Amino acid sequence: MLIVLPPSEGKTRPQAGLPLDLAALSSPRLTRTREQLLNALVRLSTTKRAAEVLGLGPQQADDIVRNARLREEPTAPAIEVYTGVLYGELDWSGLDEDARERGRSSLAIASALFGLVRPHDLIPAYRMSGSVTLPRLGTVASRWKPVLPAALVDLADGELVLDLRSGTYVALGQAPAGSVTMRVLTEKDGKRSIVSHSNKATKGRIVRRLLAEGVEAKDAESLADALRDLGWTVEASGPARLDVVLR
Repeated sequence: MLIVLPPSEGKTRPQAGLPLDLAALSSPRLTRTREQLLNALVRLSTTKRAAEVLGLGPQQADDIVRNARLREEPTAPAIEVYTGVLYGELDWSGLDEDARERGRSSLAIASALFGLVRPHDLIPAYRMSGSVTLPRLGTVASRWKPVLPAALVDLADGELVLDLRSGTYVALGQAPAGSVTMRVLTEKDGKRSIVSHSNKATKGRIVRRLLAEGVEAKDAESLADALRDLGWTVEASGPARLDVVLR
């Protein structure tokens, strides 16, 4: 099973490490697009328009400075660079080595800059969301749509895909047919809603348990059964979506 995670806006800047080597990243079919986007982002980040185009405020000025020198910035494994609620609950460093090994082969992380990365891919901390429109290149989505679906097919290699990306990153490239998506619904006083923090935290906990327990699933039904065995309330919401209900 391939689990596709969303990225995080916040990232931990590596304190030391090799500079970025695009040729060393997984999914080499994405290298050309990565190069185009990297060049555009570095160029943009040296201009006065950077904050406006990237949607950043004065407190993110350091992020723009780092963007401008991404080719020289230190790198670290992607799973250590991405932070935020989901990654905090996933708690990669707290998993045992067997679970981390399963994660290295079954996790992929969506990225506006790199398309997809694996946990062990060495990347710098960068700042660019999937909704950005870059000068000369256009929208990030327009660059990824022609190439990202095939890369996802390659990574899935015929196995079930659990696609946990947000809508912004799904728009970069659809997952293979038969993939399963997931919503986390909070039920209170008989009404259900999606609460952002609970959604991200629960997905992080679910991925952690799937890795820790070595869960494999071939379709939505078997995945739902596995999650119920792990203690979650799960409902099918169509043939390719599961709802995890928090009460």
